[in-house]
Amino acid sequence: MSKKVIATNPVARHNYNISDTIETGIVLTGTEIKSIRNGKVNLKDSYASIKNGEVYLYSMHISPYEQGNIFNKDPLRDRKLLLNKREINKLVGLIKQQGYTLVPMCLYFSGKFAKVELGIGKGKKLYDKREDIAKKDAERRLRQQYGKV
Repeated sequence: MSKKVIATNPVARHNYNISDTIETGIVLTGTEIKSIRNGKVNLKDSYASIKNGEVYLYSMHISPYEQGNIFNKDPLRDRKLLLNKREINKLVGLIKQQGYTLVPMCLYFSGKFAKVELGIGKGKKLYDKREDIAKKDAERRLRQQYGKV
């Protein structure tokens, strides 16, 4: 099945060490899915959390559909993610015991369904971020100097 990526989270890998990813479905309304098909979605400040045994996605901005009227929902409303109990219990264990967080990595269509790729990772410290930037800068300079390395 093909993946058509709609939106990515540009700061996810910069702020977190992602150790694993998991594919989840997302509960949306009719006008939200139309806005997503038009590419009017932003994952930059979004995060996922577990509340009452269910996983929710917070702060994902879906712009209101232009042709929608009273059926448009709040752009920043909490959206439920679709996971089975076994996967949720595994995530609860990782988050509570080992200090991991759930970060949405990208939003894409798998067939006709919208899916969210959740990254499971730990937050980076400032010195880790500086180290990553220095490595990327060094690789870029090598590529400029010697061509492809």
